[in-house]
Parts: sequence; structure tokens; C-alpha cells
Amino acid sequence: MNFNLTQIPDRAIKPRQSGITMIMDKGLSIEEAKNLMSVGHPHIDVVKLGFGTAFVTPNLKEKLDVYRSYDMPVYFGGTLFEAFLIRNQFDDYINVCKEFGVSYMEVSDGSITIPHAEKCGYIEKLSKHGVVLSEVGSKDAAHIIPPYKWIELMRAELNAGSAYVIAEAREAGNVGIYRGTGEVREGLVQEILTQIPAEKILWEAPQKAQQLYFLELIGCNVNLGNIAPSEIIALEAMRIGLRGDTFTLYLDK
Repeated sequence: MNFNLTQIPDRAIKPRQSGITMIMDKGLSIEEAKNLMSVGHPHIDVVKLGFGTAFVTPNLKEKLDVYRSYDMPVYFGGTLFEAFLIRNQFDDYINVCKEFGVSYMEVSDGSITIPHAEKCGYIEKLSKHGVVLSEVGSKDAAHIIPPYKWIELMRAELNAGSAYVIAEAREAGNVGIYRGTGEVREGLVQEILTQIPAEKILWEAPQKAQQLYFLELIGCNVNLGNIAPSEIIALEAMRIGLRGDTFTLYLDK
């Protein structure tokens, strides 16, 4: 850090197993990726190329090289995995990940229906090729999953080989673990945490109020995802009590 301050909470040091921040890249240019890494790389743990943007991103290999030069893991959005799967191109998906040097993979079923045993089979297969993050929850706001089912699905996917389970929220933060207004479904979250270790859950939390909720509930080393690139420094400041929202969290009472 740039100077000394007391009463700053202990942040996990990279490479982190918990307290990770996942950034959502929805179409940054190569220069924008360079700029992001120049300031954000100490605070970013993994970059997601959102939904299917990798398919249409110009100079994709060159942009991946930028992230790679900072030892930054990158993965393609789960929607791209689903796009390959629904076209019966699962093996092609593996080959694309290998071709582009992508060793993190997301398995999701937010847009298509996959029998859960089959989904766990894909997780198990992909875990032999790299790090798997699997997403639980639907992108359909009308599809409400009861808490016991979230727990059951998360536990099975971790057992199948997922390094982390992602709690679905979309890039807007208005489905899954949130209501349409963006409000946290607190009962759901707290029930999940009675059975699933917090360090194994990556909470999609694109909105500041959502980030604050999880920081207050779990602490500065909570895993947060779908963070906008422009918010990375602000989030890190909020994590350690240097933003008005969390200013008093870590001060001696």
C-alpha cells in the first residue's frame, strides 16, 4: 500500500483462495485491457469475458496475451459454454479453450436446461483440463429455486470438481440471489451459508449495495464477481474500510 494506516483488515494475498474479485469484461479493447491491468491487477483475481463476447471480440488472442502478461486467469462466460453445448459441440469447446490457452472454464445452465447429473458430468470432465467454476441459478426471474435446492446443487457441483460455485445474478444483479429490484434475498443467502463454505462461493454482486451486504455479512475476504472494470479500485477500498459505506466496520469500538 502507499502509506501506513492502522486498523486495516487483513486481505488475503494473491494468489488468493478466498477474497477473490472477478471482473466482467464485456468488450474492452486491447488498450483498455492494458489500462485496466496497469492499475487493477493487484486487486483482480480472474477476468470473465462476459456471456458470448469472446466469439465476436476482435484480436481475441492479443487481448488474452495482455491478461496473460500479468498472470491473470481469464475464462469465457457460461453462456458461451451453453452455446457450444446446445449445438452438440462440447468437445469443440474444450478444443477452443486449449487453442486460446484458457484454463479456467465456467459451466452454467442459466439459458438452457441441463439435467443436473449431466451438468456434474461436464464439470468432472472439464476439471481434468483446468479450473472449473460452475454457476447455480437461473437467468429467468420467474424461476425461483428454493434454498434447499440451491444447497443441494452447490454441494453436488463442488463434489463433481468445481473449484467455486457461482451464485447467479446476471450482469445487472436482478435475478437469482436477488429480487428484481436488486435487493438481496437475505434468507436464501444465509441458509446457503449454513451448509456451503463461504470461501467456495463466488457471489455475483455488480451493484454497490450488494457488495456492501456481503462485506458486512462475510468480511473483507468474501468472493465477489461481475464487478465492472471501472469499479475495481473503489471495491478494494470498500473491502478494507476506506469508503464511507464501510468506514467504521474495522475501527476499534
